[in-house]
Amino acid sequence: MIFVALRMLTFDTAKYLGLIFTIAFSTFLISQQASVFASLMTRTTSQIRDAVDARVWVAHQEHRYIDEIRPLPESALTEVRGVDGVQWAVRVYRGLSRVKASDGTFRSAITMGVDDATLVGLPRKMVLGDLESLREPDAVFLDRFGYSYFFPGQPFRLGGILEMNDRRARIAGITDASAPFVTFPVVYTRYSCALTFAGQERNTLSMVLAEPEPGLEPRDLARRIHQTTGLTAMAADDFGWQTIWFYIKNTGIPVNFGVIILVGLLVGVVVAAQTLYLFTLDNLKQYGALKAIGVTNRVITGMVLLQSAVVGAIGYGFGAAMCASFFYFTRNVPHLRGFITRFEILGGTAVLMALIVVGASLLSIRRVVTLEPAAVFRG
Repeated sequence: MIFVALRMLTFDTAKYLGLIFTIAFSTFLISQQASVFASLMTRTTSQIRDAVDARVWVAHQEHRYIDEIRPLPESALTEVRGVDGVQWAVRVYRGLSRVKASDGTFRSAITMGVDDATLVGLPRKMVLGDLESLREPDAVFLDRFGYSYFFPGQPFRLGGILEMNDRRARIAGITDASAPFVTFPVVYTRYSCALTFAGQERNTLSMVLAEPEPGLEPRDLARRIHQTTGLTAMAADDFGWQTIWFYIKNTGIPVNFGVIILVGLLVGVVVAAQTLYLFTLDNLKQYGALKAIGVTNRVITGMVLLQSAVVGAIGYGFGAAMCASFFYFTRNVPHLRGFITRFEILGGTAVLMALIVVGASLLSIRRVVTLEPAAVFRG
């Protein structure tokens, strides 16, 4: 019966390929858009993920997400350091600076100022240079995307000069920093230098990075800091998720991606169900003949499910391959860096496509099970 089912499936090549294309297109649309959405949300936490040294972030009590910072007074650092369970705490600055290259190329850049003494908060992936070179006068680290923007077509090299808010900055290193949500270049420098690059305010401390003592969980330390100082304190993971949920709740991004994913589901359900049902109608005589010679409804149901499973597996394979290929061939596109497809998304898409195929098979199964062999022969 397996051979018969497969032969019936592939007999009409046009319908067979049409079914595969439908499943493949639906798989690609769902997995690709879900991957883009997940990658885009991950990009909102890029500076948090790059600061691998500290596991607790402390911000103003009215803080909502990392891109909207209300500065703290310098006394906040002392307060955090005085909380029981804090092993160490350091300053960090985050803001936007106007950056200009020697040829006049201009763009705003995310400026991160890390602790002068410890350099805590720097990304550890370096394309060129070493971390200690940031201690040199006027030294900055530029991410590789920013370098390609300010020096297009030039190989990576150190020593280039930038102008940041009318002050001289020398490129002492090139980092492989994670892509931010907005595709601005990312500049890292020491905290004291960041203050000279930025416009002066009464309060200049953006946030505090803290590390719990051995044996103390980051969330427990964050709770202590909040209770003691009244400041917002969160573990790095929670801080990242706070930023992600802010964008989900306050932008139209989830709705737009959700609509496209829903379209992919509808295409899979409606077109696959219709094509499978028409395929079944075209083979009613064959099913009637099988029932006439004694093949049970259980076996025929298995044949229909086998045909659907084969089409679903092949279509899903092509769709997943198309999705993976898309992200592979666009991995070096500057504005798409950090966009990847995840195994969890491909796995979830596989489950969805399995449900679509099974659901689309139900109409066909019902039509075949209720078929009277005599009615087929009379026709």
